[in-house]
Amino acid sequence: METLIPAAETSEPIRSGMELEPETILPVQFFTRVGIGASRQPEKRLMLAVLEEAVRTFQRCASARSRRGQRLFAEAEVWFASDGTDWPFSYVNICDALGLEVSALRAGLSRWLAAHRAVGPSRPTMARFVFQRVSGTRHTISGRAAGLRWSA
Repeated sequence: METLIPAAETSEPIRSGMELEPETILPVQFFTRVGIGASRQPEKRLMLAVLEEAVRTFQRCASARSRRGQRLFAEAEVWFASDGTDWPFSYVNICDALGLEVSALRAGLSRWLAAHRAVGPSRPTMARFVFQRVSGTRHTISGRAAGLRWSA
């Protein structure tokens, strides 16, 4: 409900409450930070690199005979098993930031380790990462320019 106050100089009333007008937001302003992929956020790219290196170390050192290799494998195994969230690069925090299931990745590593130990250390089988790393907008893929021929 608005209160009308008559003006002294004019016969038109002055409205006492502030009129609320919707603020115009452009789609570019709204979608700037919503839905940005991990390839465009440096923090998430770093988290993904930490996770990749942990998986690589886990797999590479699973059948290590050296003390260093055994220590690296034990550290990776403890890191994957931890449920702590007090450190930004803890396993649980990285999975949450990247939208990964904590238990699913652990189960996959357990299955891989069981299969690796069943086959034996003679066959090194590493998991291949199926995604291609793209570093933001610095890299572009372009085709052959029109009218140019392939050269040998």
